[in-house]
Amino acid sequence: MKKELLPLALGGLSIGTTEFVMMGLLPNISNYFNITISQAGGFISLYALGVVIGAPLIVFLSGRFSAKKILLGLMIVFTVFNFLSALSPNATFMYIFRFLSGLPHGAFFGVGSIVASRLAKEGQEAKNISMMFAGLTFANLLMVPIGTLLGQAFSWRFTLGIVALIGLMTLLSLFFWLPNLPIRKQTDIRGELSFFKTKEAWIITLMTAIGTGGGFAWLSYIAPLMTKVAGIPEKYLMGIMMLVGLGMVVGNFFGGRLADKIVPAKACMVLFGAIGVNLLLVFLFAQYSLVALILCFTGGACFLALGAPIQILMIKTAGKAEMVGAGVTQAAFNIGNSIGAFLGGLILTLGFGYKYPSLLGVFLALIGLGFTLLLLKSNKTKQAKIPLAKMATCDK
Repeated sequence: MKKELLPLALGGLSIGTTEFVMMGLLPNISNYFNITISQAGGFISLYALGVVIGAPLIVFLSGRFSAKKILLGLMIVFTVFNFLSALSPNATFMYIFRFLSGLPHGAFFGVGSIVASRLAKEGQEAKNISMMFAGLTFANLLMVPIGTLLGQAFSWRFTLGIVALIGLMTLLSLFFWLPNLPIRKQTDIRGELSFFKTKEAWIITLMTAIGTGGGFAWLSYIAPLMTKVAGIPEKYLMGIMMLVGLGMVVGNFFGGRLADKIVPAKACMVLFGAIGVNLLLVFLFAQYSLVALILCFTGGACFLALGAPIQILMIKTAGKAEMVGAGVTQAAFNIGNSIGAFLGGLILTLGFGYKYPSLLGVFLALIGLGFTLLLLKSNKTKQAKIPLAKMATCDK
């Protein structure tokens, strides 16, 4: 990995750890604060809410500060509030600090995607973006299991303190290693908000929010699926999550290269189809433990492979509002997280078995595929309206 991309990967590692490790620490934290597991679930949902609210706030920063200054500011906020989360005296403060620590999440990945694409050679933009998301995938593969074990053995405060430490390391690497790229375009807030006037922007946002909900519907309830349906003992759950994480690492790099080889929208189409097929196989064959384990790996791979193609697609579509577009994509991913987890939980509440969230995921992935086809059709229509003379000029 290039040295200038390492700060972005470290940021992904710290953000990915604090987002996903909380799921494994909920019992410990709920016992410490003497609250129920469902109440402790607010530490996850409020963080996600912070991501959704914080990502579009890039509109007030882009065009006014360099990308390096924005990333430094975002990581300062992230590090401070994760440190304060580790020191929370009660659940109320923990709720507040978790929400505030989520605010920089989407914005960091959004601005980081722009930086990664600008540092890339022509035709390798998605590959560079996948390098940034590598930190997120390695968080799932290594840091989340390690953080969960440390939190259970010592204290959940210890784990969140480690997150703050990685955030501090990210700050130092950003300061010393990230190039100070000049501001590319000066745009006012009205110009940035013009992003929301385009049909394509809304299609990509809906495609991401609904389509990725399919993967989250499966992932949110993977523990009872593997223990109750596949019949794998609970003591192996940590290994199962590491298997999913390994799939995410492989899929992330594959998705970056795929989006550089073919049109990003077509890459998204292929991957939404792959997610749908994988989830259908989960629904049909999850009762066979070996097959279920294989599908954990392929499911993680298909799911994270979408990250770089969707991000580069939004960047290229957003034009002058590229930072806002990239941030909105990250907000949409977290909306997908909420949609998948909520609808999957609703299906279980209605009395359906643990395989049915995966079946729901098939339909959500197909909706994402439908939006991708709509986007491709819209792009073809636009190209058809461009005068031949202008197209010839662009080709030159």
